[in-house]
Amino acid sequence: MAYPITPQLMFEGDAEAAMRLYTALFDDADIVRLERYGPGEPGAEGDVKQAEFTLGGRRYRCIDSPVPHAFTFTPSISLCVDCESLAEFERLRAALAEGGETLMPPDDYGFGARFTWLNDRFGVSWQLNLAREEGTP
Repeated sequence: MAYPITPQLMFEGDAEAAMRLYTALFDDADIVRLERYGPGEPGAEGDVKQAEFTLGGRRYRCIDSPVPHAFTFTPSISLCVDCESLAEFERLRAALAEGGETLMPPDDYGFGARFTWLNDRFGVSWQLNLAREEGTP
């Protein structure tokens, strides 16, 4: 039996803002479900209790944890995007880098025409790659 495996991103109050940014950046993206904490529930009223969204046909879930944690996201797991044009690469890089941290600046590292690795302002790690055109070294 095949079990669906869905990445879940845990935030502490930024889940909706992150989800809205991500779904605005990609054409094939949508918010599928958004459930908020109500009065008397463990999370702050209005925070994301459970949400589901899609990026590039892949499902993701996100929550705002009602419990503060001493950890956040790590670059050990990144969302990798293969960009189709330099314009798309630069648009995504600019939007995701705003308020975030660049781990590897945009450059040719030998495995694509252009690559960058960054953490966005929510701490989620992204790798953006622009493949070389066929026939170019």
